[in-house]
Amino acid sequence: MDTVHYYETSIDWKEGRIGEISAPGMKNLEVATPPEFNKGVAGIWSPEHLYVASANICLMTTFLAIAENSKLDFKSYSCKAMGKLEKVEGKFMMSEIDLNPRVVLPAGADAERAKRIVEKSEANCLISNSMKTKINLNIEIVFE
Repeated sequence: MDTVHYYETSIDWKEGRIGEISAPGMKNLEVATPPEFNKGVAGIWSPEHLYVASANICLMTTFLAIAENSKLDFKSYSCKAMGKLEKVEGKFMMSEIDLNPRVVLPAGADAERAKRIVEKSEANCLISNSMKTKINLNIEIVFE
């Protein structure tokens, strides 16, 4: 695997506070200022949502790779994420993201091992490693 990768995106303004992002070979995505800000638009992806989602997506994809390499048998993975946007030293920033992964294991599986794999996934997530934002990991392991 190469050690350097590049990711290209473009944005075009549509109207008001709405734009559309695109990337080669991918579906376009409508984006806007969130409704909490002046002239923001509800119901459209915002930079804030995408920022939180990027940490959430990266945890999942890293978990899937590490779980596969570790031969972890699991039934499902899901994760809810919540970002905290606040003023810090007079500037808005995403100060914290709570990641709440839920891993469902078959009966008799090793819950501690699954938890360690989730923790290792967060520690190796390139997106959260690139953020100034504090990441809080709240792991739930259940059996079915």
